[in-house]
Amino acid sequence: MPEQNRPVRSPRRFLQVGVLALCAGIVAGVAGIYVNHAGSGNEAAAACPADDRLKQALLAAATGEVAAVAPLDQPFDVSSVAFEDGNAKPMTLRDFAGKTLLVNLWATWCVPCRQEMPALDALEAREGGADFGVIPINVDLGVADKPKAFYAEANLRSLPFFRDQTMAVFNDLKSQGVTIGLPVSLLVDEAGCARAVLTGPAEWASPDAARLIAAMRSDAV
Repeated sequence: MPEQNRPVRSPRRFLQVGVLALCAGIVAGVAGIYVNHAGSGNEAAAACPADDRLKQALLAAATGEVAAVAPLDQPFDVSSVAFEDGNAKPMTLRDFAGKTLLVNLWATWCVPCRQEMPALDALEAREGGADFGVIPINVDLGVADKPKAFYAEANLRSLPFFRDQTMAVFNDLKSQGVTIGLPVSLLVDEAGCARAVLTGPAEWASPDAARLIAAMRSDAV
């Protein structure tokens, strides 16, 4: 891409690099402990058909606050990714078939994760409905008390609460070469195919993010 056509990144993103690297290191260490743990069922994810029109639309929409979003050269099926709701009920992304999704993995010990959660809450409040939803999956180990307390502390009213205390979802994405750290967000189409990824935080309540989500949703119409 010619230099003059490269998207301009906000200065804030450069300041976040050090913290993001720290989160990546912590996750890598924790994931190493669970390297032999069974994954969420998505380890051998099937490839999804390419959609060049959608890929180009996402590339065009990935600007400003969401400039780091990268369409996947090889989309893959994440519908079998498993986690639990706030009542420990087993779920998979297949439960949201027919919706465009923003799937976000986060942890309470990850500072950039905590910082972007209010923006995700605002996005869900504004855009969530029958054809779109934010799916935040907490990956704290142990019981759910700490992440639930954070929801109350941050006054998150619109985001649903999901978690995977086994790190299996993170390990699945790591095995796909999608991420090495947190937070990480996937844009998933209505058929359960991951189409784009962002490793690191973003201002999801921004007009830039709204245009990106609109590009995904227009493909589902």
